[in-house]
Amino acid sequence: MWNISETPADDKWISEAEVNYITCSLSPPSPTKKLPWKKMLTSGPVWAINAAHFAENWGFYTLLTMLPTYMKSSFGMNLSKSGFIAALPYLAMAIVVQLAGILADWLRLRYLTTTQVRKLFTCGAFLVQTTFIIAAAFITNATGAILSLTIAVGLGGFAWAGFSVNHLDIAPRYSSLLMGISNTFATIPGMVSPITAGWMVGTNGTAAEWRGVFSISGTIYFIGGITYALLASGNQQPWADSAPVDLNTACIEDSD
Repeated sequence: MWNISETPADDKWISEAEVNYITCSLSPPSPTKKLPWKKMLTSGPVWAINAAHFAENWGFYTLLTMLPTYMKSSFGMNLSKSGFIAALPYLAMAIVVQLAGILADWLRLRYLTTTQVRKLFTCGAFLVQTTFIIAAAFITNATGAILSLTIAVGLGGFAWAGFSVNHLDIAPRYSSLLMGISNTFATIPGMVSPITAGWMVGTNGTAAEWRGVFSISGTIYFIGGITYALLASGNQQPWADSAPVDLNTACIEDSD
């Protein structure tokens, strides 16, 4: 059963400390203050997130739409069987995403800075995805190909504990807006990558054609990882200063 409330303060299960934390961190922008569009759209960390989100979704949508076709044309699997196998990488990702978030927070609290964690998880995941998706293009047996693609997609779940929550790090006030911007860029692969892959492999899809499809995905992962490594940050940006709040009600710090 899900307990749903209009605001955090209305939730009967939330603690006062949690309400204060959410209110202080995500306070709404002042109605008299203009959005810093120029600084936002010329910010390196913002474009690092956009690039990573685009790269992750390119590979995601390519495999989501083309994996059953790949298994059938390359290994002769019928659609009913390959349809189940095509779901395995995303089952692995669903599990990894849950664990990645917990691990990322644990590392931030004990050993690494937020910037280090975001880069480690995003770039590490992209490096794994680049390696295994290209490896899958050259593997000639079904078991090896499935294993490689499951690792590529599954361990890619670590990236979602990196770039996908990075908006909250760099600009808590504008995180929803930044998510909308990056998600817009990330939607482009959903339209372009299946068309590109379909055009490249044609009707039957030779091994060489599939190598081209997977190599493009791997290259985009690699470029996204390099861009994120160079430009990303886990620190709040100067243009994303906190909005004025009532310190008596919103930002009461825990005396402990």
